[in-house]
Amino acid sequence: MDLHFGDSKPTDEERAAVDALLGPPDSSWEGADRDEMRAADLRWARGGHAARDRRDQLLPGLHAINDRVGWISEGALDYLCRRLTVPPAEAYGVATFYAMFSVRPRPATVLHVCTDLACAAAGASELCAGIESRLGPGSGVAVQRGPCLGLCERAPAALAVKAGDPVRTAVSAPATVAEAVLAASAPDSAPEEPAAAMAVPQSGDPSLTLLRRVGVVDPASLDDYRAHGGYTALRRAFELGPAGVIREVTDSGLVGRGGAAFPTGRKWQATASQPDHPHYVVCNADESEPGTFKDRVLMEGDPYALVEAMTIAGYATGAHRGYLYLRGEYPRATRRMRHALDQARARGLLGDDVLGQGYAFDIEIRRGAGAYICGEETALFNSIEGRRGEPRSKPPFPVEKGLFGKPTVENNVETLVNVLPILTMGAPAYAAIGTERSTGPKLFCVSGSVERPGIYELPFGATLGELLALAGVRGGLRAVLLGGAAGGFVRPDELDIPLTFEGTREAGTTLGSGVVMAFDDTIPLPRLLLRVAEFFRDESCGQCVPCRVGTVRQEEALRRIVDRTGAAAADDIALLREVGRAMRDASICGLGQTAWNAVESAIDRLGAYE
Repeated sequence: MDLHFGDSKPTDEERAAVDALLGPPDSSWEGADRDEMRAADLRWARGGHAARDRRDQLLPGLHAINDRVGWISEGALDYLCRRLTVPPAEAYGVATFYAMFSVRPRPATVLHVCTDLACAAAGASELCAGIESRLGPGSGVAVQRGPCLGLCERAPAALAVKAGDPVRTAVSAPATVAEAVLAASAPDSAPEEPAAAMAVPQSGDPSLTLLRRVGVVDPASLDDYRAHGGYTALRRAFELGPAGVIREVTDSGLVGRGGAAFPTGRKWQATASQPDHPHYVVCNADESEPGTFKDRVLMEGDPYALVEAMTIAGYATGAHRGYLYLRGEYPRATRRMRHALDQARARGLLGDDVLGQGYAFDIEIRRGAGAYICGEETALFNSIEGRRGEPRSKPPFPVEKGLFGKPTVENNVETLVNVLPILTMGAPAYAAIGTERSTGPKLFCVSGSVERPGIYELPFGATLGELLALAGVRGGLRAVLLGGAAGGFVRPDELDIPLTFEGTREAGTTLGSGVVMAFDDTIPLPRLLLRVAEFFRDESCGQCVPCRVGTVRQEEALRRIVDRTGAAAADDIALLREVGRAMRDASICGLGQTAWNAVESAIDRLGAYE
C-alpha cells in the first residue's frame, strides 16, 4: 500500500523550488494547474523509461525544497513525487533517511553542532548547553546536535544553515557560544572561514606532493592552477592512451586511500574491460568518518586537481560522465567545486571535446544529506539514483554493475588526486616513495590533544611517533585512535608503529582513511566509547539485523557500564564481545563489521574498564 497525503498542497515557495530544478511541469499529471492546461493535456502522463530516467533527481529535489523552506512538507513531497512519478511512500523513505532533512515543521535556520569525538574532547557538551540556553524556543533557530562536520582541526565546530533563496550558510570553528549564535542569527555577518591552507601546517613546503598547491595557488583561478603544473597530467594521459594510463596506475602500486586499500589499477582495468556501456566515474567525497577532513581541504584548497583527476579516470575507463558525491556539510567545498567545474567547461577542459582530443567528459555534483553509510560505494550509488542509501549485496561488484546498473569506477578524493603525480613523475618514481607494499605519499588527519592539528603529508613508512612529533602532541597522552570510529586505539608506548597498511595490520590495528586522533588523560575514555557506540547506532541504515540490533545492544551495554569497572562490568563486557563478533561476522557492509573495533581495542589494549 502506498502513502497518501490527502489534500496537501505545496506552497508557492515549495513549488518554485522544485520547478527551478526540474523546469515547469508539462502536464497536470506532473502538478500543473489544470486551469492553465489544455483539456487534451489531462490525458497525457510521463511514464516508462522517461519516468525512470528522472528518479535520480529525487535527492536534488529534496535538497531544493529543504534549502528554500527549511523542511519538507507533505504538500511539497507530494508535488515532487508527481513531477518525478515516484511513489510517495518511496520518496518519504528517502526523505527520512538523511539527517539534514526534516519532514516535520522546524525553523528556517538550523544550527548543527558537532558532538563527535574531536569536538567532544574539545568541550562540545558545554558549547551545546551554552547555545541552547541563549537560543530559546522563540529564537527562530533549531539547534541540532549531530555527528562529525569534518572540521576536526578546528574543534569544536558548528554549521548554521538558513533556508531561503538562496540558502545561506556559516561555519563557526573553533566555536564559542557567541560566535555560533551569531552564525545562526546572521549568517551573512559571520566571520569568514580561515583559508584551507590553515589546515595544512606544512603549507608551502616544496617537498610536498599532494598538498603542494594548497596555500600556494588561488583555488578560484584556473590560470593559477595551470601555472603550477595543472593539466600536465591530463596531457600526458592523452599521450599514453587509456591502456597506458591504467598501466602506469597499476605499476605505481596505488591503492585506495579510503580504508579498503584495493589496488586502483585493477579496479580501473576491470571497469574499462566491461563490454556493457555507458561506464561511469564516481568520486566519493562523502568523508563522514569522525576525524576525517582531508578531502575537504583538497577540494577547498586545490579544486581543479580533482576535476583533472576525474577526467583522467574517465578517459582511462571509457566513461563520459562523472559524479562527484559531496558531503552536504561542506558548503565551501561545494562552492569551490562548482566554480571549478564551470571554469573547466568554459575553457574546454570539460564538455564534448576535452583539450581538443575528441574525448567527451563532464562531471555533475550530487550533494549528500547527512548519512555516514553513504560512504559505502553501493549505498552511495543508491543515493545518487534517488533511493535510500542502503548497501547492496555483492557480487555483482560495481565494476560490473554499479551506478544505474552500469560498470562504474569509484574512488575517493585522495586516491584520485594521487593519479596526477603518478602521470607527471612516472610510475617508477612514484612507487619509490613509501614502502614496497604501501607506495606513495599519504595524508593524515591529526586532531585532538595536539598543538598543531591539521592535514599532514608523509611518505608511507613514517612512524606514528614521527607524525605526532610534527603535530606537537601534548603531555599526558592516554591513547591514540587510528582510523576513526571504525578504527582502533593504541597505547602511548606503541608510537613506533609504521604508518603503512601492512604495519598497522601487523600491530593489530588499522590505518583506515588516515585518522590520527590523540587523547590525553583528561578525556574520560568510557564516555568517549559511549559516543562511538551512539554514532554507530544513529548511522546504521537498519537493513541487516546484526547491525540494526547489534549497534543498539552495544550502546545499551556501554551506557550501563560507563561509570563502572572491574567485576561490576564483567557481564556487560562479555555481552559486548558476543555482540561484536556477531556484527563483524554477519553484517552486510563495513559499518556493522567495524562498529565494535574501537570498543574492543579500548578494552583489550587500554584496559578501559579494569
